[in-house]
Amino acid sequence: MLAKRHMAKETKENALGTEKIWRLCLKMGIPCVLAQVVNLLYNIVDRIYIGNMPEVGGVALAGLGLCAPVLTLIAAFSSFVSGGGAPLAAKALGEGNAPRARKILNNGFLLLIVFSVLLGLTAFFARKPILLLIGADTATTYGYAEQYLSIYLIGTSFVQLAVGLNTFLTAQGKSAMAMISVMIGAGLNIALDPVFIFALDMGITGAALATVISQFISCIFVVTSLCRKKITIRLSLKDMKPDGDVVKSIFGLGLAPFVMAATESVIGFVLNGRLKYYGDLEGEGMGDLHVSALAVLQSVMMLITVPVQGFTQGVTPIISYNFGAKNKERLKRAYVITLIVSWAYCCMGALVMMLFPRLFGRMFTSGEELLALIDKYLPVFVAGMLIFGVQRACQTTFVAITEAKISLFIAILRKILLLVPFAFLFPLAIGVSGVYIAECVADSVAATLCCVIFFFRFRVVLRRMGEKAQLETKAKKAEE
Repeated sequence: MLAKRHMAKETKENALGTEKIWRLCLKMGIPCVLAQVVNLLYNIVDRIYIGNMPEVGGVALAGLGLCAPVLTLIAAFSSFVSGGGAPLAAKALGEGNAPRARKILNNGFLLLIVFSVLLGLTAFFARKPILLLIGADTATTYGYAEQYLSIYLIGTSFVQLAVGLNTFLTAQGKSAMAMISVMIGAGLNIALDPVFIFALDMGITGAALATVISQFISCIFVVTSLCRKKITIRLSLKDMKPDGDVVKSIFGLGLAPFVMAATESVIGFVLNGRLKYYGDLEGEGMGDLHVSALAVLQSVMMLITVPVQGFTQGVTPIISYNFGAKNKERLKRAYVITLIVSWAYCCMGALVMMLFPRLFGRMFTSGEELLALIDKYLPVFVAGMLIFGVQRACQTTFVAITEAKISLFIAILRKILLLVPFAFLFPLAIGVSGVYIAECVADSVAATLCCVIFFFRFRVVLRRMGEKAQLETKAKKAEE
């Protein structure tokens, strides 16, 4: 019986290196897409419910939007482990080194515990100055932002563990289990939101409480799944001894995904601040209205970026495994499929949003002033998504093949080197519209530069893989 289980486990992992690539990409990618879509739904549902609260919906939505950069920054630290540790673990499996893969998981677990304690306490005690710095108004939005953030921070550990460890299930071919873990939390959150917000009349506090409870349940599922003895990469006390080499490797590769996620927080700070300033120049109350509009636009854009992120998350272990196994042809085919799917979806999604902006705006609000802003700026805001899918495919491949320095540069390029300066410069010439246009221009320029870098670098990587494979083949023949 034990032998059969072991064979089944080995077959599951070996499929990463043997099953037909297109079928494998769909098998691994679709569950991750579904998981991310459901996860996205409960984030959007939060904003839909809050935005439609009687009388105070618009202001409460702005308060939630102000919390977003803080929450994004906290969640970004889990990317060190999910985006750095999981590809390393998949690569180790491809190399036939399961003990190292387990060390990576368990050291990543310790890192997540440390991150959650330090970040949760720091953000909780500094929440007031942080929110005021972002642009919260004590007379309007601060109260809603503080209520939501205070409750949410209680569940920091649950968020870190649920998000940070989930990708280790996908890394060993268990994408369906990873999907279930996300869907459990998301489904519970969607069910609890109307109960807490409306039935119990808890408002925005109820939305935060629903999120904390759902993340707790999701966390329990992920941790329990990774403790089972029948999976290869599992949590165990004997592998939790801190290993400097492993931690260094996690930080090295995870830095790029962390920066990708953390820069979203930086952008939240910058864009909210610019919109508040230039919006108030248009008239009293317009600053808060623009902040609310940004919260909606970013939520709508997530309908494009999150499913693509899910698909690339699913195919990353395939690329990493075959990179570790030095299977050049399978690696190339996996990249091509990732490129086609990512670009096609982003392009189609952007076109639909550019043609029907008000349709998406009505999901979040019925206020005519806010809808007018969404109708005007959503087509501009998402235009860069027409080619963003190409960047996503290239950047995912760089992370999967452990090209950490290039991944880091591309992560910094799009948001820090391009969007932040554009968000300050463009409004000087054209006012508040420049803030929205900055997003589109930055996305387009970054995607173009990423493609050029990838074209040259990927060829070098493939050539080196071929050379290493030949050397290993010659060495084996010499031994025989």
